[in-house]
Amino acid sequence: MGQHLIPGNPPVAVTLRRSARARRLSLRVSGLDGEVTLTVPRGVSEAEALGFAQSREEWLRRALAAHPGRVAVGPGVLLPVEGAMRRIVRGAGRLVRLDGDALHVPGPEETMPARLRAWLKARARDRLAAASDIYAARLGLGYSRLTLRDTRSRWGSCSARGGLSYSWRLILAPPDVLDYVAAHEVAHLAEMNHSPAFWAVVARLRPEYEAPRAWLRREGAGLHRYRFD
Repeated sequence: MGQHLIPGNPPVAVTLRRSARARRLSLRVSGLDGEVTLTVPRGVSEAEALGFAQSREEWLRRALAAHPGRVAVGPGVLLPVEGAMRRIVRGAGRLVRLDGDALHVPGPEETMPARLRAWLKARARDRLAAASDIYAARLGLGYSRLTLRDTRSRWGSCSARGGLSYSWRLILAPPDVLDYVAAHEVAHLAEMNHSPAFWAVVARLRPEYEAPRAWLRREGAGLHRYRFD
């Protein structure tokens, strides 16, 4: 049903989502990135749904005010890369370059988010492939493929056919967190569950995994604040 704006200062963007299973209108502010979603049951018009959202405007603005908010990447913005904050600056040449605490991104300002996202995804693929290869070799098992996504509900997954999938935003986290997620998903090649046997495999691959796991639970949602639209 698309995105609509609730007027005001500032206007609030609301994404309408039609659901055949929903029994009532519901409004939700994502804890990950502050996105506002209005779920609309069958038989309810778009006008009625927007009227419902506007009637909840006061609550909605309070919820958004309490959220840390989105960060649009661009010149001068601080962005975590491998757990360290780097300042985005205009760069020369054709390639994105990391130099100490500065992240040099070439090209016009409007192309910087897309260039930076592509660079981060390539870096994430390199790091995740290297970690996955190491852990798979330790188990004497192979995986069928490695894909990257921008998933909101999970950091990684392993399919029944041995395909590994990861969120590329793991490159924003400290290296031991990315490493833990790789060990976790590779462990599923041996145990497709979260049984004690599975966690024993994780512990064998990545001793002292509890600390990066706790970091991800505590800080992981913040990695979705950064927008590359």
